[in-house]
Amino acid sequence: MKPNRLIFCLFFLVSTSLSADGIDASINAVIQPITNILSSFIFYEYTIFNTPMPLIVIWLIGGAIFFTFYFNFLNLRGFKHAFQLLRGDYTKPGNEGELSHFQALSTAVSGTVGIGNIAGVAIVISIGGPGATFWLIIAGLLGMSTKFAECVAGVMYRKVNPDGSISGGPMYYLEAGLHQKNLSWLARPMGLFYALAIVLGCLGIGNMFQSNQAFQQFIFITGGDSSYFVDKGWLFGSILAGIVGLVIIGGIKSIARVTSKLVPFMTLTYVVGALIVIFINADRVPWALSAIFHEAFDPSAMSGGMLGIMILGFQRAAFSNEAGIGSAAIAHSTVQTQEPVSEGFVGLMEPFIDTVVICTLTALVILTTVYDPTMANEGIQGIALTSTAFSSTLSWSVIPLSFIALLFAFSTILSWSYYGLKGWTYIIGESSIAENIFKVFFCIFIAIGCTVNLSAVLDFSDALIFIVALPNILGLYVLAPVIKKELLSYQKRLQSGEIQNFRELND
Repeated sequence: MKPNRLIFCLFFLVSTSLSADGIDASINAVIQPITNILSSFIFYEYTIFNTPMPLIVIWLIGGAIFFTFYFNFLNLRGFKHAFQLLRGDYTKPGNEGELSHFQALSTAVSGTVGIGNIAGVAIVISIGGPGATFWLIIAGLLGMSTKFAECVAGVMYRKVNPDGSISGGPMYYLEAGLHQKNLSWLARPMGLFYALAIVLGCLGIGNMFQSNQAFQQFIFITGGDSSYFVDKGWLFGSILAGIVGLVIIGGIKSIARVTSKLVPFMTLTYVVGALIVIFINADRVPWALSAIFHEAFDPSAMSGGMLGIMILGFQRAAFSNEAGIGSAAIAHSTVQTQEPVSEGFVGLMEPFIDTVVICTLTALVILTTVYDPTMANEGIQGIALTSTAFSSTLSWSVIPLSFIALLFAFSTILSWSYYGLKGWTYIIGESSIAENIFKVFFCIFIAIGCTVNLSAVLDFSDALIFIVALPNILGLYVLAPVIKKELLSYQKRLQSGEIQNFRELND
């Protein structure tokens, strides 16, 4: 039986036999104690000046600040060269790898640009006020430096398989890099820890959560509570799993072909829509910008004063662009290049697109339309608040916004299927059988996500995804001198003309 037919058969058998009421209660009861322990550790909060700050945010932002200074603010200086690389100026035919720079970026962006950009920002503003937007932007800019380091390391230590396919990401650069630094006793365990966490975590945050949110958006589009599909999550999940299965069965090249078309479309659609709303409400823009900057440094601002809103902004940015998590390096490592640093430049664009552009536009839409300092007490948060903001100016925009949110969820599923797959094959070895087994189970979990309310499982996977930041950033600290040496060599060869701009040569 062909793999894609096997996927269809298995997820239909499982999804149609689900009894949601019994399954979710039983699984939640088993997983909840483990979730509580893991979450209490990874999301442990330190109190600084009477303001709680999660451990993971300190770790992620601390790493971002370090790499920003260590690479001499490359996150701000590298835009021009990043665009040149994306345009293909330095692409040499025949380079080892599977994806172009643009395809690698599209695949990685599809994994980070999601419902969190629409809903998460709204929650932050409703709790922390306009000032949180300023710190969100700052954290996004800082995160570009971490993403640069991850992508360089991902290409430097990637594995080229006999069939020419690429395997890369934190598990590979943790193992190879730590071996190189004479830390062999720590190398394989850290790689295995990362791989196992990404496999288990992807089934929740990158799968069930996304399919559940996609189903909710689909219900809204098709009539809300009166929709024919309101009690047919198994059917929607099965169809979605089938579509995903048809894409992922072709591997990273197939995923990239879809995301390289989907990501620009949904991103540009959302950006244009946001800009239209902001333009129509242009008279409110000066106030919005003033509020963002003023309240960012206002000791009497909402949610614990200046430090409180700083933490809120940093936390939303860190959770949005995943800089420090290392997941995007798995996709970036497949790029067609012999220069690891080139993909680092491309990778630093990811937090800029995800956080600095999309999250900021979402914030401005809310601030120029429906924002009220008392909204935190009115129960309107998340995607409902963003939808209200758009519809207050463009009454017809709610359905298109919901459709874009559905596409965000779908594209995230595609990317995370590959991240989980590479973690899986790192653990048990590269083979077509191993890959197909994972793809089948991944598609089954898509259907499950639409039919049960596994809150404990989703919380567990959320904690697993963020706990991998601990070994990932630690490994990047160890590899920082190697990455910087590679960067300096690249810049020197770029300035001397040794690295050629093929567009200029052809002109």
